[in-house]
Amino acid sequence: MKYGFFDDLSREYVIQQPDTPLPWINYLGSDNFFSLISNTCGGYCFYKDAKLLRMTRYRYNNIPYDTNGHYFYIKDENTIWNPGWQPSKTPLDTYECRHGMGYSIFKSSKNQIAVNLLTFVPLKDSCEIQKITLTNNSEEEKSLSLFSYVEWCLWNADDDSRNFQRNLSTGEVEIKDSVIYHKTEYRERRNHYAFYSVNAPINHFETSRDALLGVYGSAERPAAIAAGQLTDSVASGWYPIASHQIDLCLKPGENKTFIFVLGYAENLKEEKWETANIINKKPAEILLEKYASKQSVDQAFAALKNYWTELLSRFQITTKNEKVNRMVNIWNQYQCMVTFNMSRSASYYESGIGRGMGFRDSCQDLLGFVHLIPERARIRIIDIASTQFEDGSAYHQYQPLTKKGNSDIGSGFNDDPLWLIAAVSAYIRETGDTSILEEMVPFNNREETAVPLMEHLKRSFEFIVSHKGPHGLPLIGRADWNDCLNLNCYSEHPGESFQTFGPSEGPVAESVFIAGKIGRAHV
Repeated sequence: MKYGFFDDLSREYVIQQPDTPLPWINYLGSDNFFSLISNTCGGYCFYKDAKLLRMTRYRYNNIPYDTNGHYFYIKDENTIWNPGWQPSKTPLDTYECRHGMGYSIFKSSKNQIAVNLLTFVPLKDSCEIQKITLTNNSEEEKSLSLFSYVEWCLWNADDDSRNFQRNLSTGEVEIKDSVIYHKTEYRERRNHYAFYSVNAPINHFETSRDALLGVYGSAERPAAIAAGQLTDSVASGWYPIASHQIDLCLKPGENKTFIFVLGYAENLKEEKWETANIINKKPAEILLEKYASKQSVDQAFAALKNYWTELLSRFQITTKNEKVNRMVNIWNQYQCMVTFNMSRSASYYESGIGRGMGFRDSCQDLLGFVHLIPERARIRIIDIASTQFEDGSAYHQYQPLTKKGNSDIGSGFNDDPLWLIAAVSAYIRETGDTSILEEMVPFNNREETAVPLMEHLKRSFEFIVSHKGPHGLPLIGRADWNDCLNLNCYSEHPGESFQTFGPSEGPVAESVFIAGKIGRAHV
């Protein structure tokens, strides 16, 4: 079965059938704000940290597999359908998804109503923009209703999925004009909130999931949408969402465009409130004003495309094999940038709850993208090295929000230290910037322990060569470049971690892989 094809000229992968064997995902964002989107509009978004600042909720290991996303519904008389096919799964007359460099485009139609949906994260701004255009290709006037839908995550994605005794009492929202604000825990302990807006007057809204779906309903056919009118619910506890309703009439051949913005905003502690219990909306309003028009959104989208054109132009090859050209010039470099941004900390297969940024992973990622953005590579190297211990070992992961080591996982993955050497070597060979070796870098983020980065590299090497087994090869530690290869981790009870319980190193198990890397580092 063929589901799509590569469009090399546009640098897009084109999917022509929505029910792919698994969700085919694009990763949006290049700085602090990231969004995952599948070919059926499933996914979620977060600010910097997929665990601690998760904005929208996603359900892993669910049925159907790709459950929850940033959805739009079109109600055309008794027909309800989605531009991305899910979650209603109404058969579409036409469907196309284009996953591009930091954006996705959905083109679909039903009953002579065509929809074009562009989704992207603009450069340097903490929001996801959705530009949706509806066109009436029939010879009759059409009365339609357009509905948006996102489900808010209560910020901490781990706690959000477990602590219902508390969470079902905490959800809070505000509504002002066409903007729905999510402010759970803002009063108690947060200086940030999320918001979802549209640049047009709305007829109705919904902020309670039960009000939208019905108590026994589902996202497949929400009760309020089936009834044709949202109820203007104001969530207090339970499950806060954001849904807008826009009723519109399209003449034959007419089209209308709407700009939706899903964003994140922070306030200084002393500037949290506009009035009593009313959040300071100024940061959100500034951002919304910036993207209030179709022209401004088109300019931001053009800037994003130009950004990727410039990045990818730094390294290009021409061979007789178009597949090699495509892989090297476009998709391999794009993937390397995505893995740098997220270090595999968030995906459809990594929940983003406990992993954080990998020490080993981030070092490896540098090898593939350092030629694209060497200035960001330098910053990342310093961040990674700052989590190292004084004996040369390292935290296996660190949290992107705090940039401190993940104590839940700890250390003892013995190939980690050598990857720092490989990353710094790649950076210097690419840039010629040897001054990085003189940069003062702390151990375990304690500034009083700062030494030149070169000393970190020396201790990385010394740690490995001083921890050997009976054959003189490096000890394997918790894993040998394979987190499921845990020869030295033992447990006796079901609740003990398969990965980190027991001694971090055994006295016997040795690693040929690490030995090989020592040889390369020594040379």
